Parts: sequence; C-alpha cells; structure tokens
Amino acid sequence: MLTQDRQSKILSILNEQGSVTVSRLTEILETSESTIRRDLTALASEGKLNKVHGGATALNQEFVRFEDNIEEKLTKHTEEKLKIAEYAAKQIQDDDFVFVDAGTSTLLMTSFLKNSKATFVTNGIEHAKQLARNGCKTMVLGGELKQSTEAIIGLVAATNLQKYSFTKAFIGTNGISEKQGFTTPDTEEAMLKAVAIEHSFIAYVLADSSKFGKVSAVTFASIDAACIVTDSCDNDNIKKRTVVKEVV
Repeated sequence: MLTQDRQSKILSILNEQGSVTVSRLTEILETSESTIRRDLTALASEGKLNKVHGGATALNQEFVRFEDNIEEKLTKHTEEKLKIAEYAAKQIQDDDFVFVDAGTSTLLMTSFLKNSKATFVTNGIEHAKQLARNGCKTMVLGGELKQSTEAIIGLVAATNLQKYSFTKAFIGTNGISEKQGFTTPDTEEAMLKAVAIEHSFIAYVLADSSKFGKVSAVTFASIDAACIVTDSCDNDNIKKRTVVKEVV
C-alpha cells in the first residue's frame, strides 16, 4: 500500500473510531509498527491528528493519560462544578437510596445535602465524612484505598457494590466522547462506576464542559447509559443520544 493511501486509511479509521492504537493499525493495514509510527508522526506534524503514547486520537479529542489528585481537581472549573453539584443535590428525595461516586463534583454535591433523609453509599472517603457531618445516613464500601483520589476501588469494592440496587447514582468521569462514551484512566475505578450505573434506576454523570472531547484509557459506560449534568455541551450528537442537563 502506498504511503498516501495508508495515511488516508489511518485518518478514516480515526474519523470513525475517535482513537486507535499502533498495534491495531498494524493489524488492519498489515504493516510494521515502525511504519505506522512514522505515519502518525508525519500526520501529526501536518496537524491532521493527535499523536499519543501507543496510538493516536482524532483532532476533536484529547487523550487523558494521567489523573490529577483531588486537591488539584478542586481548583479547576470550581464555579461550574458548584452549579452542577447544587443541581444534582436537588434531584435527591428523602426516600432515595443513593450511590455517590468519588470525584470533585460529587464531593461538592455533598455540601448541599444537609439532613437529607435519603440513604447514601459511597466509595469516597471525604464524601462519607461530609455526608456524616451533614447528618445523612452513610455507608462506605470496603476495598483498596487509592491515595491520589481518596477513592475505595478494586474487586472487593465492586463485589460489595453488586449487592445493592440504587434509585439514583451520581458518577464522576474524566472524559466524555460520542464514540468512546464515559472514560477514566483507572481500570478498577472504571469497574466500580460501571457496576454502580448498572445497579441504579437512574444514573447521572456530573461533568463540567472541559470533559467533552476527552478520552481516557477505560470506557465504563456508553453515552446513553446516564443523564449528563454539565454547565455546557456543544455536541449535538451527544444531545441526541442521551439527556443532557445544562445548568449554567
């Protein structure tokens, strides 16, 4: 296959899938990894794609490899997150059985839940403390503590979560993409988020507008699996596939 034809095929795959790995391209195009890497470098230099570790993403997407710690996250998009959090808290009724995922928007949500009669289950250490201080009945999942996000993760936590059936779940995400859905960098956190959504009657994903067009390593749910609560969403295709509540 000629270089021009191969590179056109790479761009076509990215347009369809949003992201692709080097190893996958070698299979599809039946060529070597070194050839694919040269193609990606050339296309990136021409501004036609984003070259990332192990592959590439389409220009309208950004691959998120690393996750900030909770202190760093709380300093970003704070005003938008507060409005998202306040709206989310208002969706909870006294007879609800609620899962609250670890994350900054969900943490801010707990500050608006004072003396709620609902029952809460969370994998966030700070979330549990705030809910308890607010006089809410709170249960904490057992499992491994992830230090950077102060979240309980892992198989033990996911197994415990499968025992519950929630009326509502409030989930954080690192990226939202039309093709890849809701994504996060950590496999074990993704497992927990997926179980929570599956075991909830209604699921809300809380995400400021900076999360749109970003893709992380692991998909935990498709776009249509949850209502998105955000400050702003400019993607009409996402709006066609799921409920998007813009609160600003």
